[in-house]
Amino acid sequence: ATAAALGREGGEDAFRRLFRLYRQRDAADLRGVLDFSAPGGQVFRSQLSVSSVSDQDACRAGLQPVSRWKAYGLNGYPGFIFIQNPFLPGCQHHWVKQCLKLYTQKPNVCNLDLHMAPEKTADLWGQSKEKLRVKGSGKCEPRSLLEKLRWVTLGYHYNWDTKKYSANHHTPFPSDLAFLSEQVAAACGFRGFQAQAGILNYYHFDSSLGIHVDESELDHSRPLLSFSFGQSSIFLLGGLKREEAPTAMFMHSGDIMVMSGFSRLLYHAVPRVLPNPEGTPLPSCLNQALSSDLPVGSVIEHTSDEDWQVCAKYLQSSRINMTIRQVLAEGQKFPEEGGTDTQSQAPSEDSHHQNSRAKRHKPNID
Repeated sequence: ATAAALGREGGEDAFRRLFRLYRQRDAADLRGVLDFSAPGGQVFRSQLSVSSVSDQDACRAGLQPVSRWKAYGLNGYPGFIFIQNPFLPGCQHHWVKQCLKLYTQKPNVCNLDLHMAPEKTADLWGQSKEKLRVKGSGKCEPRSLLEKLRWVTLGYHYNWDTKKYSANHHTPFPSDLAFLSEQVAAACGFRGFQAQAGILNYYHFDSSLGIHVDESELDHSRPLLSFSFGQSSIFLLGGLKREEAPTAMFMHSGDIMVMSGFSRLLYHAVPRVLPNPEGTPLPSCLNQALSSDLPVGSVIEHTSDEDWQVCAKYLQSSRINMTIRQVLAEGQKFPEEGGTDTQSQAPSEDSHHQNSRAKRHKPNID
């Protein structure tokens, strides 16, 4: 009721008021937050392009056949598609491990590069795994480097200062993540999608993602894909202006969101990370075993028990989100630029992804 009243107030910035409401640690009443596991009201079933993705290709990406996906749309948000955990049992393990162990490696860029020597950030996994494996629940324990990680960029590396991509700051995009993204995009009607840039966000229970629009890509006709793993979160989807009150929804482990068409350039934010609603350290979908019979050409790899022990410990208080974008249309090139200083490709550590541990500096939710 409070959220609805705040949303109706209008005024200078309805989005910001609701962000603050859900950001509050004592915001216990979440009845106004949409849960796609029990859809209703403004939620409707979304039609997918089943014939665009073969069952074999879906399986190779670690996904169920598209005919089994539960996909939804929202009235008032054309182009928005919410896919409720379409991953095959055990396949989320692969993507979590990649985000923590592989995608954090150089030449990819992360927030820790801003204030640490290159050799110190070359192997975040190797430097963190033992500390994570034996870590207790005490808040005073020193954090591992992986726990200090806030973001990683892939492919065309986003310049947080200029809010642009450029041709001369690019590294190879992971082939397994590209294949996954291509299958999801094709199922949503976007055949030929090219995964060219990725931003991985690493959240903890005291983290949030500020109000923003993803508009830096030169081609807005292609969708924005968002994958969520680990603990749950509240996602706010607003309008073209911040005066429009957003709709709040839960994202749980394995859920995928696609923002396309009208919804591609809407304001959105993550005000809060929440424990998974099952009340267990990890959601049940992350306790499922991977099939020993993977198809030929699968991009999914078996995750060792040792590696998953580290990943599981990390996820007990964390959430990982992968957002994948196509930056350029087919045949399109970046406009001519002056010399780009690739050493200033990022801002202060928390300018996009916020963390309330930084007590000295009040987070700017804008």
